[in-house]
Amino acid sequence: MQQTFYSNGKLLITGEYLILDGAKGLALPTKMGQNLIVEYTNTGAIHWKSYDFDESVWFEDTLTFEEIQNNNATPESVKATLIKILQVANAMNPDVFSNSGGLSITTQLSFPRNWGLGTSSTLINNIAQWFQIDAFELLHKSFGGSGYDIACAQNNNPITYSIIDGKPKVGQVVFEPEFSQNLYFVYLNQKRNSKSAIAEYHSNKTSQLSSYIATVNELTQDIIAAATLEEFTQLLHQHETVLSALLKTKTVKNTLFPDFDGTIKSLGAWGGDFVLAVSKENPKPYFVAKGYETVIPYGEMIL
Repeated sequence: MQQTFYSNGKLLITGEYLILDGAKGLALPTKMGQNLIVEYTNTGAIHWKSYDFDESVWFEDTLTFEEIQNNNATPESVKATLIKILQVANAMNPDVFSNSGGLSITTQLSFPRNWGLGTSSTLINNIAQWFQIDAFELLHKSFGGSGYDIACAQNNNPITYSIIDGKPKVGQVVFEPEFSQNLYFVYLNQKRNSKSAIAEYHSNKTSQLSSYIATVNELTQDIIAAATLEEFTQLLHQHETVLSALLKTKTVKNTLFPDFDGTIKSLGAWGGDFVLAVSKENPKPYFVAKGYETVIPYGEMIL
């Protein structure tokens, strides 16, 4: 018997770190994601094989059911993280493993795993589908994070996401900018560790947090409703200014692209992964000349 599960990748357009404290963010599922194929065997163990987008194997190991119960793997290793997720999933629904004589698991990304589009979140959501458990609870008990990436994994349209009274709140929104041909996603050639970025944010919280949240909530709604390119870029600039003040960090445009003729907004964890570039002309030659060769038009990235 074989089962196949799939989850969408994600990009967070607004809200960033403030989502962790109740702010509302705009998040977009991507056309690229990850699948998980489960085959039942009689090996008495779990053989796990993970493929990157180019068919190269980036992780392969055999896990025993005893290991999943005890998790003696090296801390911070891929194996330890995987075992932790499976350990929590098993605790939430023991029937999957108790009724299994062995498993062969294959995962396949359709984006390079260093892009930061959700290698972990798509895996967690796929495992949750397999175990028939709540993906947000699995995330909370295993990997941590706001959960917007899980919401993107489960939805095929733009969403708003917030955490209200500790529970995820997902809203369906219409976000179909007529100026989408002017929007591009640029990879910064480095992946930011989301756990360390979140820890850094928590260590620098301000007493004016509620004011920042209120401002970002308003900006999120205005960005969704923006009718013109000019209005959209002005709102993105305001959002960058607000987050720059909160994080006490220069904007990515000021740091890397001060001469860019357009607007640039950080996405997700500042300092890595993708940025959103808004330009009246195709900006690819500009970014390639600076060593950033991955420039993806909006229509090719967003589901």
